[in-house]
Amino acid sequence: MATPRDFTLTAYELLLTALKARGYAFHTFEDYLAHRPTGKVILLRHDVDRSPIHSLRAAYLEKKLGIRSSYYFRIVKQSNDPDMIRSIVLLDHEIGYHYEDLALCSGNKERAIHSFETNLSYFRQFYPVSTICMHGSPLSAWDNRKLWESYQYSSYGITGEPYFELDFSQFLYLTDTGRRWNGDKVSVRDKVTSPYRYEFRSTFDILDKLDELPAQLMITTHPQRWDNEFLPWVGELVLQNIKNSMKRFLVNS
Repeated sequence: MATPRDFTLTAYELLLTALKARGYAFHTFEDYLAHRPTGKVILLRHDVDRSPIHSLRAAYLEKKLGIRSSYYFRIVKQSNDPDMIRSIVLLDHEIGYHYEDLALCSGNKERAIHSFETNLSYFRQFYPVSTICMHGSPLSAWDNRKLWESYQYSSYGITGEPYFELDFSQFLYLTDTGRRWNGDKVSVRDKVTSPYRYEFRSTFDILDKLDELPAQLMITTHPQRWDNEFLPWVGELVLQNIKNSMKRFLVNS
């Protein structure tokens, strides 16, 4: 069998299948917080930054494999599609809020917390949202997590935010930020402090090292990056390379 192109659903299925074969159990973030399972654990998270149809395709694939995962939707129109959200809920996945209220409100925390309340209520029409995750907002001066320096998300029935709740000295964090798995140099905020030092550029690099991975992982994908169709795949590659150049400048400035 020929090796598929990276960042296709075919490559994604290879990764999930191989991790299952190594004995990893997949959990949504809310389930992990409720039960704190031990052993070989993967928290599978998706940041739906745009093109939610790609998230639905990933959700169908995961359903086929018997995997539940967490999908975090932004409030903006390029992410927020009620039909896609409902469809993903019907596939038994978790829905969370990919919040960016501080950036949208230009750093005004009072306006931002009111925005957060409104948007959280909106997403709770579709699912009993109990976890949130910040959107990196790389072009904004505002880190959305700073909202919680003045407020507590637990006051809104939220049980967790991964950047606060997880111990990344224990969890290996793998994210496809920058359309690569070692994108910390082109990531403004989607990165963590961790003792783990892996240089995975491709999904196939991860597959080659599965037996060396720790027991606890959080894997984050941006589903719009994963496409079996050639032209959309190339389009995303070109767009991401342009964005990486911009983000590299922001990181180094």
